[in-house]
Amino acid sequence: MRFQATLYNCFIITYRNICLIYNPIAGAIRRRPNFPESILSVLRGGGHEAAATPTEGPGTASVQARRAIDQGADLILAAGGDGTINEVAQGVIGSRTPIAVLPGGTANVLSTEMELGRSMRRAAQMLAGCEPRRIAVGRLCLGGDGGQRYFLLMAGVGLDAAIVYSLNLRLKSKLGKLSYWLSGAATFLRFRLAEFQAVLDDGARNASFALVSRVRNYGGDFKIAPSVHLLDQDFEAVLFQGTNTLRYLPYLAGMVTGRVGRMSGVTVARTRFAEFSSPPGKRIPVQVDGELAGWLPARIEIVPDALTLLMPPRFVTKASIVDRRT
Repeated sequence: MRFQATLYNCFIITYRNICLIYNPIAGAIRRRPNFPESILSVLRGGGHEAAATPTEGPGTASVQARRAIDQGADLILAAGGDGTINEVAQGVIGSRTPIAVLPGGTANVLSTEMELGRSMRRAAQMLAGCEPRRIAVGRLCLGGDGGQRYFLLMAGVGLDAAIVYSLNLRLKSKLGKLSYWLSGAATFLRFRLAEFQAVLDDGARNASFALVSRVRNYGGDFKIAPSVHLLDQDFEAVLFQGTNTLRYLPYLAGMVTGRVGRMSGVTVARTRFAEFSSPPGKRIPVQVDGELAGWLPARIEIVPDALTLLMPPRFVTKASIVDRRT
């Protein structure tokens, strides 16, 4: 990559070997049959050199990202939903090659978090001015032979993972976010939720929904973890108690108003690890970055200095302002 001086005490990075990995069936991309050509045109117009490759099926994006890095890519550009970005990141984590994202999916939580907007063309135009920052990521380790998986955004245990598990993928492709609400409604009609034990830095407690998050945004619509930042070196964990789904109606109101962390039955805590175990005879699902990952028991831990992510300068500046205030 080549660094060029600019005005306003900023910098521009011109990338000479961008690998654009995109999910051709992601909602916003599927509706744009000329997607790769239009984005490549934007990149080349900005002085970059790039080539595009579609994902080859579930779980293949990580292999494609590692292959591109081995072949000398100086930027991996992931286009699709948060699940696609998570898959690409699996192949980038541990390397020094940066990753950037284009919002092509349903929720686009990472793009929303960094205030990239919803336009993939605009996000591509912003690349040259974005700052590469090393960040920590989460690592989910499942019990038994469940293996492990990294995540950039969040891990959810219990209620929201059950919603992801029940999600109709055909409806998701047609209805987008509405499909999650329909799956949630079906889950709520069961009325009873299973509780599990959560162990954080500050002790153990029971919950029916646990969110271990690296970002404030949840689903692109709510801010459940109100103070965490991608540049932090820990998680913000939010635990919800209650086995009756009706208990979640006031929780939902609290999410909408931004007051959920002050509600009875909700615990918000900063932590660098979390362990979860299910009661005998209960299967409790786990999701990471909006995709079903497996079943309890599980351990979640922070992995420092794991990934170089391109961030808009204003997003980095906001983090510095928060640091000074604290």
